[in-house]
Amino acid sequence: MHPLNDDIAYARIHPAIGIARVGNSTHEDGWFYGPEVPDPPAEEPGFHKDERGAIKRQAVRFRIYGYGADGRVVRELTTADPQVHIEWSVHVANKKAAWYEFSLPLDIPDMKDHPEPRRNAKVTDRASLVVDPGRKTLTAGGKQVVEFTGGSFLGEPVPLGRMHTDADGRLVVLGGLGKSRNPKGGELISYGNNDGWCDDTSDGPVTATVTVGGKSVRVDPAWVVVAPPNYAPDVKTLRTLYDLLYDLFVTQGTLAPPKTVNFDRDVKPILHRFCELQWVNKGFAAHFGFGGPQHFLAPDHLARLASPSPTYEELRRQVYTALRDYKRDGRSPMPWPWIYGDGMASRPKSDLQYLALSPTQDSVLLSWMKGQFDTTPWKGFPRRLEDAPPADQPALLDRAALDFCLADAFHPGCEVTWPIRHATMYTEPLRIRHRPAGTPEPDYGATLGQARALGPDGPLHAQGPGDLTRWMAVPWQTDTASCRSGYESNANLGPRYDPYLPTFWPARVPNHVLKESDYRIVNEQASGGHAAQADREAAFARRASWLRGLKGDYKAQLKQAVAEWQDFGIVEVRPYTVGDGRFPERMQVESTPGFPLAGVSDNRNLSAVHVPAATAAVDALTVQVAAEILALTGLSADEVTIGYFDKLDPFGEDAGPAPEGGS
Repeated sequence: MHPLNDDIAYARIHPAIGIARVGNSTHEDGWFYGPEVPDPPAEEPGFHKDERGAIKRQAVRFRIYGYGADGRVVRELTTADPQVHIEWSVHVANKKAAWYEFSLPLDIPDMKDHPEPRRNAKVTDRASLVVDPGRKTLTAGGKQVVEFTGGSFLGEPVPLGRMHTDADGRLVVLGGLGKSRNPKGGELISYGNNDGWCDDTSDGPVTATVTVGGKSVRVDPAWVVVAPPNYAPDVKTLRTLYDLLYDLFVTQGTLAPPKTVNFDRDVKPILHRFCELQWVNKGFAAHFGFGGPQHFLAPDHLARLASPSPTYEELRRQVYTALRDYKRDGRSPMPWPWIYGDGMASRPKSDLQYLALSPTQDSVLLSWMKGQFDTTPWKGFPRRLEDAPPADQPALLDRAALDFCLADAFHPGCEVTWPIRHATMYTEPLRIRHRPAGTPEPDYGATLGQARALGPDGPLHAQGPGDLTRWMAVPWQTDTASCRSGYESNANLGPRYDPYLPTFWPARVPNHVLKESDYRIVNEQASGGHAAQADREAAFARRASWLRGLKGDYKAQLKQAVAEWQDFGIVEVRPYTVGDGRFPERMQVESTPGFPLAGVSDNRNLSAVHVPAATAAVDALTVQVAAEILALTGLSADEVTIGYFDKLDPFGEDAGPAPEGGS
C-alpha cells in the first residue's frame, strides 16, 4: 500500500507501441507474452507451438506507470494496490481491403509520379471492407475476457482477438488466429494486393482511465499492433524498428544520442546481428557465421575489434567502409548489409535498391572506426523486467516491443511500414498521435499520390483504429511466402548470380535454416576420426530452404501459404553439448515443419527468378526459357521458382494486361 498518492502527477501506458502476433492455437494456454526486455532468455525448444503443431499467439502486456511532476517514474500502478482503480479500453480494426494498394513507399523519390489506386476499387460500400468491432472496455482486476468481435468483412464476421487482465490488472491483448479469407472464393495473384481478401491482423489505440485514492489521474495512451508470427524469435535484424525510431527522434532533437560510444553497448550488438543472421540465411552464414571470414564474435577477432588501439585502426576502417553509403554506392549489391531496400525491384532502377544502416548507427560506427569509443564493460540489459528498478522499466518495455520488429525494406514490411518513420505521427517519441473518436478521416479519392500522402491534410498525422496496418500486405501470408532471397530477373543471371543474397527479412521470415536432423549430427561426439568430423562439418554447413514445404507454381504457393502457414518451422535455440569448441555453444535450429517433406529436396524453392508475365503465361513457362534459366543459375528445376512476381515489378512494366475479375 501507498500513502496519499499526490506524488503522482500523471501516468503513461507502456509499451508505447505494443506488438502482438497472430497464431492458430486455440488452447486456453496457446499464447505467451511477447518480449518485455530487449535481451530476454531464449525459450525451450517447442515452446512456440502447441502439441498439435499450432502456433501460439504472442500477447502484449500493457502496464501503467505513475510519474511525478518532474517527469520521474514514481511506481507502476496496479490493482494490487486497493487505492488504484483501472478501466482499460482497446479499439482495433483492420482496414487493409478498404485502403490503397502498395507498390513502394510513397515517401521515396521513386513514387513521385505513381499514385496508388484503391484496393477493391469496384466495391462501392467501402465500410463493408473494414473489420471494426468497435471500442471495447474492461475493468482491471477481474477475470473478465472481452472478445474483439462484432466486425465483419463483406458481411462475414471476422473476430480480431481478445483482451483480459493479469492478476495485477495489467492489460493483456491477443490478436487473431491468423485466418485469411475471401468470401467470394477469389484467387491469390499478388504478394500484397489481393482484392476480395482480408486477414485478422489489426491495430488501434489503447487507453485507460485511472483513479488513485479516488483521484483521477491523466493517462497518456498507447497503441497495439497485431502482426504476423515471428518465425525466428531470437534473431534481431540489423536495423530494428527501435533503431529506426530512435534515429528519427535523435534527428528531430527530441532524444539525445549517447554521449560517448561504448563498445559493448553500442557497437558489439550491431556486429552480433551480422553474425546471428547465419541461422536464417546461408549467405550470411558463410561470410559472417561461425568460422567465416567475418565472424566478428570469434574471441580473437572480437578482442581486436574491441580495442581502440591504432594497431587495429585499419581493421576497424575496413569494416566501416564495407557498409553501404547511398551517395557512394548507388545500386551496388556489394556493400553491407546484403539486404534489400525500400526501392527494391528485379531490374535495379533505384538508389534505394538495398538497405543502409540508420544515420545514428553509422555515427556510432564512425566513432568506433576512429578509435573514439569507451571500452568500459557494460553489464547488459536485465534478463527479466522485474530485475530492473521501476524507473528503468518503461524504457525497457518500449524498446523490447520494437527491437524484435523490422525496419529493413519497407516493401511493405512485416509489422508496420513506411508511415511509422514520420514524426508527424507522434505526440512524443514512440507515442502515436490518436485521432479523436468521432473525427472522420478525409476521403483521399480514387488514388493516393505522394503529394497528398505527405501533405498537411494527408494520412500521416493523427491515427485511428486500423491506420498503421492498412498499408500492409493483404493477406499477410502472401507476403510472407514472397520474402525470399536471391530474387533476380532472367535478364541478369550468370556466374555471379547468388541464390542466397541479397535477402528481404530473414530475421522474421527465414530463408535457409539448420535442420533438426543436421543439428543432431553436429551435436554428436565424433568417434570415427577425420571422416566423422568431416560429416559434422558438412552437416553444420548445410542449410535447408525454409520454403521447401511449398509446392507448385508461385500462385499455388501463395494459396498453400494462406492455408498452411502454421506448418513452417520455428527457428529455436539449441545447445551444443559436445563441449569440444568445434561449433557454437548455441545454435538456432528449425523445428520440424508440419509439411510432408519425404522425398522433397532441401533446396526446393531456393531461388526465385522473375520473368515478364507474357513469358510466364505461355504454358506457365516455355520450356526454352526454363532451360535457359536453369543453365544460367546451375540449379535444378525444383530449386528455382520461375514466374512473374509483382513484388519485383512495382510499376507493372512486366505485368501485361490487367487480369479480369476481382471485386
